[in-house]
Amino acid sequence: MEQKLFTELRPLYTTSKESPNEIRIRIRLRDLIDSDILRHAVDSTMKRYPYFCVELKKKDGRYTFEENHRPVVITHSLHGVALNSEESNYHMIAFCWQDNWIILDVFHGMTDGTGAYEVLRTMLYYYCSERYDISLNCEGIRLVGDEISEEEWIDPVANRTRLPIPPRNEMSDALNLIASACLENDRRHTVYSIAISESEFMRFNLDNDGSPGTMVSLLLSRAIEKMYPDAKEPVRITLCVNQRNALHKPLAHQSLVGGIMLEYKDKMRDWPLERQGTAYRGMVFAQNQEENVLMGVASQAGITRMILSKESDQERMGVAGYIYSLASRVITATVSYVGKANYREAEQYIRDFRLWTSPAADGLTVEISAVNGRFTLDFLQTFSSPVYVNAFLKELEENEIVYDLQDVNELELPNIKLPWTE
Repeated sequence: MEQKLFTELRPLYTTSKESPNEIRIRIRLRDLIDSDILRHAVDSTMKRYPYFCVELKKKDGRYTFEENHRPVVITHSLHGVALNSEESNYHMIAFCWQDNWIILDVFHGMTDGTGAYEVLRTMLYYYCSERYDISLNCEGIRLVGDEISEEEWIDPVANRTRLPIPPRNEMSDALNLIASACLENDRRHTVYSIAISESEFMRFNLDNDGSPGTMVSLLLSRAIEKMYPDAKEPVRITLCVNQRNALHKPLAHQSLVGGIMLEYKDKMRDWPLERQGTAYRGMVFAQNQEENVLMGVASQAGITRMILSKESDQERMGVAGYIYSLASRVITATVSYVGKANYREAEQYIRDFRLWTSPAADGLTVEISAVNGRFTLDFLQTFSSPVYVNAFLKELEENEIVYDLQDVNELELPNIKLPWTE
């Protein structure tokens, strides 16, 4: 089946070797990986997700995904392979492994965290069932033999004609983390991973009228504001939102991510944490109403159509890059929480979990994962300095939230080979 690209286009035209639009999920299991069983598990998994077994093609000036019957590549390393290249069999998805780590790499324009979690839920079911010779509960897990509905395949935005007209909103520039800390020459992409007990953090959220995404956004806002109390620009966090509910397409596999703007206003500075939490929850509630989410969808669709109106790849890259730079000016940092991973009975075999993406142009993205009884916060940075991580950890300490700074890594994401660079 041929799929014309639509929601995939903006991520495609803003990807680069320095900042590939990619999701990399790293899972460390309890035991060493059996490569033969992993091969079986991946092959079974990809049969269930034929819309991810595709190759990028260009026809009559339009990019499409066409069926790719080559095997999805699995490499024995932690580096992975370049997507959309000969070494990945021209797939936009690949796996790799080493010791007890399994890694999934997938083009972020093809899916988002919600879609990637579904793939991993299936793969872990097949892998753990065979590796440990047990019968796992398959309820809620997509498996080979399922009927794949049109809703999973069809882009819910491309042909949607009835969307609300988004207002013309001129938003002021936000505080820029890189300029504020003079980090322009620090270009080493780095990830700091922090673990927090899920039950304890959820108790803290309940006590302070918060939720995982809003509370991390609030604590990060407080930490940054304390560093720059006299800054003229506001601290403004984008909290990612899943657009599927507003579109009434819960099964769609595409990358359907919008953003809620959480601005730490001057009048809030002296409020107690609980009142601040209530204010942030209120902002989320208002902006997450269906009409408002659909306005965001309409805005994104308009940008995609603007990109498509250009003739050449270079012109399209120019438009996408310009819009991206405008958006990055109004954001201080980005926080993303897919939701509880819920890998069912396979979670008992997971020791560590990391969700990496390219950090936003503003310099910092925090990815929150909830797996096997703990939250992992991956601070994804375009710089190596721990200045903002340290400020955030201080905020945790002041609120008596116990944490474990697990590790610091180079933020390594495989390249995506772009057709216009060949």
